[in-house]
Amino acid sequence: MRNIGIKCLLICVMFSSLYSVKSDLELGFYEKSCPDAEKIIYDYVKKHIPNVPSLAAALLRMHFHDCFVRGCDASVLLSSTSNNKAEKSASPNQSLRGFDFLDRVKSLVEAECPGVVSCADIIALVARDSVVAIGGPYWNVPTGRRDGLISKSSEASRELPAPTSNFSALQASFASKGLNLLDLVILSGAHTIGVSHCQSFSNRLYNFTGKGDEDPSLDGVYAMNLKEKKCRTPKDMTTIVEMDPGSFRTFDLGYYKHLLQRRGLFQSDAALMSNAATKSAIIQLLHNPLEVFFKEFALSMEKMGSIEVKTGSTGEIRKHCAVINS
Repeated sequence: MRNIGIKCLLICVMFSSLYSVKSDLELGFYEKSCPDAEKIIYDYVKKHIPNVPSLAAALLRMHFHDCFVRGCDASVLLSSTSNNKAEKSASPNQSLRGFDFLDRVKSLVEAECPGVVSCADIIALVARDSVVAIGGPYWNVPTGRRDGLISKSSEASRELPAPTSNFSALQASFASKGLNLLDLVILSGAHTIGVSHCQSFSNRLYNFTGKGDEDPSLDGVYAMNLKEKKCRTPKDMTTIVEMDPGSFRTFDLGYYKHLLQRRGLFQSDAALMSNAATKSAIIQLLHNPLEVFFKEFALSMEKMGSIEVKTGSTGEIRKHCAVINS
């Protein structure tokens, strides 16, 4: 049992061991083939993320979106071709940011060790180092991932949990990737940093059941504030809103505090409060020091980063992250 001590999740965590992710990844995979690879990545992230701290959330989200479709294989970085609509073009991915940042990191690593370090490993390492750069938790990133050859928009639309997901949909989505309810709660905590566009949750404000109504699970004062100061029309496509108001640049417990106040921005956030086990987990997190959340987040991120990885001779090491090697 993990240290959080949530009795109501004990059965879930025990059963999750049956689906624990196993892979051939290893710490220090590039120690001989490209010994400076991780330092090059870390140094670049450490230098630039403090200047654009909002990018940390975007790069963490990129890692999540990559791993939930075909596993952590950088398929999210591939561009569409005349014959194929790639994951990038799927609706959930059209708001992703950080592609140029990852390309710059890749070019530095390629200059040092051509054709050695995968784009999939770069995503995983950059996500971790970016979170650390803004004062968030550190987690182990075993490496050795290889890059996938397939990227389909339809799969991204189907596999990625939507901000409108209810609890059953979230549970099924995470379970399909070998992640349990505790992982769901902990990984949702990534919403403590970053922003969202109004269009991702405006239905909760203006048309929750298709009758021009408001989501009753959303705090009325918070909803009114969003409508009057942020998302003034149902079709607002440009305004951005903090997912953790007041501390959206700080990796803390603010997100969970807002959930208890019925002020989670997405329907998928509110869904965590609709289940006794996940609600209890949230309360337990808030009764523990921040370090407990950091430790649990590290465990769940390492688990997520190993989903359906390609290793050995599967896939390839792309020269450019947006295109398959010719």
